[in-house]
Amino acid sequence: MKKLILIRHCQAEGQHKDSPLTNNGVNQARRLAEFLNSKGLKLDRIISSPYMRAVETIKPYARQNEIDIETDSRLQERILSDQPVDDWFDVVETSFKDMDYRLPGGESSNDALQRGLQVIKEAMEDPNHQQIAMVTHGNLLMLLLSQFEEGYGFTQWRLLKNPDIFIIEHEQDFYQLQHIW
Repeated sequence: MKKLILIRHCQAEGQHKDSPLTNNGVNQARRLAEFLNSKGLKLDRIISSPYMRAVETIKPYARQNEIDIETDSRLQERILSDQPVDDWFDVVETSFKDMDYRLPGGESSNDALQRGLQVIKEAMEDPNHQQIAMVTHGNLLMLLLSQFEEGYGFTQWRLLKNPDIFIIEHEQDFYQLQHIW
């Protein structure tokens, strides 16, 4: 049975791609590594958003278990707009209701979802790895989860924590989603 472990990054200093983890976020990353090890999750591949906060989230686990971290820009957070957005919370809500909604210079939910699903499809088809972690960001994570669990959307996005962990187990045509953190 193939397991895909989807991880939302730990607490960060900000939203910029180079925002580091806070001191609390660094501690969360250490606890995350302990948690994954205690659950017997022997990851054999790690794919992360290239954003610093995502890579730093999984780095303690990767070091302890001597696994390389691959970065994939398709796991980066969704760009709402290339301009400042004052009412970003309302924009996110609208984008979950209308998956084609987009602001100038931004991505629609469908655009972001398609790139994220490509990474999942490739990971699920990879015959050389059975337990794969993907580290990403809240908005993209919830869009991906909505494809495996009916009813996931804006309300559940608001309830996500930093970090947060979900497992998708796949065998033949059967998928099971579990929220484990």
